Amino acid sequence: MEIEPTAIDRLVFLTPKRFGDNRGFFCESWNADRMREAGYNIDFVQDNHSMSEKPGTLRGLHFQAPPHAQAKLVRCGRGRLFDVAVDVRRGSPTYGEWVGAELSFDNGKQLLIPEGFLHGFVTLEPMTEIIYKCSHGYSPEADGAVHWDSAGIDWPLDGAPPILSEKDTKAQSLADFQSPFEYQG
Repeated sequence: MEIEPTAIDRLVFLTPKRFGDNRGFFCESWNADRMREAGYNIDFVQDNHSMSEKPGTLRGLHFQAPPHAQAKLVRCGRGRLFDVAVDVRRGSPTYGEWVGAELSFDNGKQLLIPEGFLHGFVTLEPMTEIIYKCSHGYSPEADGAVHWDSAGIDWPLDGAPPILSEKDTKAQSLADFQSPFEYQG
């Protein structure tokens, strides 16, 4: 597994090696022992899978507050999406900064997002699927969102308005967000 650091501490891209032949390929998308050796000790407890029918479907920026905070390992099962994580750890030298990249079935790239980050994505193709692991189960009382266009993200929308849920339309701005996350250095 290739581990590619980003400009933000603990936020990394993972690209599993694919072993292919005339039938297709096999890859190991997560290996807890290997990741612990690399300094990432995360116990995932829940897997999620969502599909968006239309390009331009934007989901996020979402978080789950402590004590139910979630680390996530995000990948694209079909299609293409632009995936984003925003650092919202109080006291972090990169607070409010974001990292984004295209994840696709073809490139196999994954984003490992630690606790203390907002997460969102926009689909780039019809019928795009996102599959992600979470380190904590869903907790409605800890669920929250920050408005998708309040963090300075350069979303690849080509001037078209995104397709949003009611929750994402009504989300608070990053400027108004009182982060429950703290940077641990």
